[in-house]
Amino acid sequence: MVWQRPDGRQPYELRPVTFHQDFTRFACGSVLAIAGETKVLCTVSVIEGVPKFLAGTGKGWLTAEYRMLPTATHQRQEREFLKLSGRTQEIQRLIGRSLRAAVDLELLGERTLTVDTDVLQADAGTRTTAITGGFVALAHAISKLLQQGVLERSPLVGQVAAVSVGLLKGEPFLDLNYVEDVAATVDFNVVMNEHLGIIEAQGTAEEGCFSRSQLNQLLDFAEKGIQNLLAAQRQAIPDWHQIYQG
Repeated sequence: MVWQRPDGRQPYELRPVTFHQDFTRFACGSVLAIAGETKVLCTVSVIEGVPKFLAGTGKGWLTAEYRMLPTATHQRQEREFLKLSGRTQEIQRLIGRSLRAAVDLELLGERTLTVDTDVLQADAGTRTTAITGGFVALAHAISKLLQQGVLERSPLVGQVAAVSVGLLKGEPFLDLNYVEDVAATVDFNVVMNEHLGIIEAQGTAEEGCFSRSQLNQLLDFAEKGIQNLLAAQRQAIPDWHQIYQG
């Protein structure tokens, strides 16, 4: 029996994606990224100075933080304070690695960009939505820094988006929601750049194994989805051609 998607989407179809710009007042860049029922607030702040390992090199740094609000899921979760869960640490490192791939740290100069990604509502795909929305917030922040004269030249040299894919009843599906994520026998999170080069791919078989052919199908679906996400990102960045140096 073929898996029937709860929301009626085709196997290769993304959930509706929107980016609400300038969602908060004080962040250098802020975007509410929505993918279906998953909602992630992505904000960017900038401080002068860099971590000690970069001091004096002339290079900047980009880091990320990820949190889920207590009521982001059906059952309230305790807030994470001093001790972060392994999952949270892994996700925020993934977000930071992914977004650094889009930035020339030398052009950034000795300043640090922090991308905060706060999950307001979770229906699977929170890390991929955080990356995709985080990039839009990053682009808005860089645009503002250029307008303010903080930066003389844009350090944005790439574009980054991410999406989930998985196998349900042996068939590939794009952009899993929670019901599908739980039921999937294989699931992947794929991060790609504007050339569809793979920045990171995280995947596992929850049951048994999967074939090379199935892996290729999953990556094909991921490429298709990311192409659409890249286009949506560019539409959400009015001065894209002015700030993109790729």
